[in-house]
Amino acid sequence: MEGACGSQGGLGRAVCVVTGASRGFGRVLALLLAPLLSPGSVLVLSARNDEALRRLEAELGAGRPGPRVVRVAADLGAAAGLQRLVDAVRGLPRPEGLQRVLLINNAGTLGDVSQGFASLADAAEPFKGWALYCAGKAAREMMFKVLAAEEPGVRVLSYAPGPLDTDMQQSARENSLDPELRKRLQDLKTKGELVDCRMSAQKLLDVIQKDTFTSGAHVDFYDK
Repeated sequence: MEGACGSQGGLGRAVCVVTGASRGFGRVLALLLAPLLSPGSVLVLSARNDEALRRLEAELGAGRPGPRVVRVAADLGAAAGLQRLVDAVRGLPRPEGLQRVLLINNAGTLGDVSQGFASLADAAEPFKGWALYCAGKAAREMMFKVLAAEEPGVRVLSYAPGPLDTDMQQSARENSLDPELRKRLQDLKTKGELVDCRMSAQKLLDVIQKDTFTSGAHVDFYDK
């Protein structure tokens, strides 16, 4: 996850983009992020499911003033969807007194974890059947390190939120190719060891607000 960081106690007037915002970690993160934004801020919420984004927008606006919310229904796995999000952000008016722009690139997919590498013709930790997911994670880590080196004016962070109790995790424990991995994931669920999305999202926002990490760094939910 990448972003410019704020000061202690809030993020000031900002334009914030949260992808994968319709459910799971992204949805919880948006709910926790909105109160940290000063009046005049803009919160761009992107996901494939526009109806879920509408419900989130309604919840964000219930009973309290908040940032202007912009919904962008788009599949970021397709070029057209990505362009739709880029165009929406570029078309935003610049808020007066803008202090920072924050991108939380949360959207993702496991892909088909029921097949092995040979069948597909997926990395910090390799999981059998997760070649695409693990390779994507490893590529993102290095891409962010390069971005941090090339653009010293941009603060970049790779955040590992832990094994979250989400629909994605359920899919992984039910459909993963490797029976040992399926059992490990199932054990996390039955033993109550999955991470609550709210706790992990709060950890990320705390890290962003403290702003003491090295740009390009990897931070894990379990890090002290």
